[in-house]
Amino acid sequence: MRKTLFKIHSWVALCAMLPLLVISITGSVLVFKSEIDGLLLPDSHYVIDEHAQRKSMDDLINTVESRYPEHVIGSWEIFNDDTADRVYLIKRGTEHWFKFHLNQYTGEVLSEPVGTSHYFTDWFLELHYTFLLNDLKSLPGQTGTVLGFFFALFFLTLGITGLIIYRKFWRRLFSVRWRATLQIVLSDIHKMTGVLGSPIIIILAITGGYFNWAVWYHEVIEHLEEEHYTLTEKLQSETVSFQNILDESSKHIASFNGTYLLMPLSPDENITLFGEVTTSNPFASEYANTVVYDKNTGKHLSNWDIREVGAGWQIIDSFRKLHFGYFAGLASKIIWCIVGLSPVWLGGTGFYLWFTRRQRKKQSQRNRLNKTV
Repeated sequence: MRKTLFKIHSWVALCAMLPLLVISITGSVLVFKSEIDGLLLPDSHYVIDEHAQRKSMDDLINTVESRYPEHVIGSWEIFNDDTADRVYLIKRGTEHWFKFHLNQYTGEVLSEPVGTSHYFTDWFLELHYTFLLNDLKSLPGQTGTVLGFFFALFFLTLGITGLIIYRKFWRRLFSVRWRATLQIVLSDIHKMTGVLGSPIIIILAITGGYFNWAVWYHEVIEHLEEEHYTLTEKLQSETVSFQNILDESSKHIASFNGTYLLMPLSPDENITLFGEVTTSNPFASEYANTVVYDKNTGKHLSNWDIREVGAGWQIIDSFRKLHFGYFAGLASKIIWCIVGLSPVWLGGTGFYLWFTRRQRKKQSQRNRLNKTV
């Protein structure tokens, strides 16, 4: 059994080494996406008036609509700290999305609309999940998403098989035979790194695979019999007050704080406000809860409170913080970044160990042939 698992572990690692390294490196960098954006885009990512009062959401929306009449607002990331709001636009009559930064305290536009993968970290995120294959016209639309899902399964296989193969290594987990040959030293370090990192690698594989599966399911299965609706004008009524929606949303879900506003993108959709709540669960995401409003009247329709649903939904919601590692602040992000990079070392040492074993086996075969001659 162990020998079979070892072969599976080795061949999966060899066959998928390059894409797994891409996922590993990009994922580790993206753990600090917000911090990198702040360094690369200091004039648009951050705002100075973080202690000021937000302008009315209706005023902000009117500012955007008058400045970009050829676009429709698709969604809006809402911040109440020193991070600028991010507004997502759809060009009328197309499926092309754009984003820009807006100072929510002054109404000042901090950057012009660009494609959603224009900035470095957004491009890196696209590389991480799709290998930049989804936009290639020569391939089916979700090719990169599907490949990302299968490579997540490969990561999961490596993590599980590694734990099983080296399960007895726990007895001497931190014992590296430094005075032995290079092959033995690298073998010990490989095992130690793999055993320590495998639990987190398994978490990253499961959560990342789920995200890719969810995108594929939404884009392919849910739209199997119908194409995406193309917006030529906004679908919500002019009389709807979005500031009123923000103000009264906490009446429907206790301690609710709106973080993401999603406009109706097809005639059968309404206005959805995502948000966070006060909870003892450190893994509850900032988008875990929703309050839905009628797009024509602004009347409250329904709620979704993560604290009141089953464990299954709470586990799925935790995937966001578990995947990006920000559930415990800087400490968990550093750990996730380091462990996320471990496949780079594991890939290098694993290839070296495989190659040396292969060479040794060939040499042994040559020696046996020489003895028979």
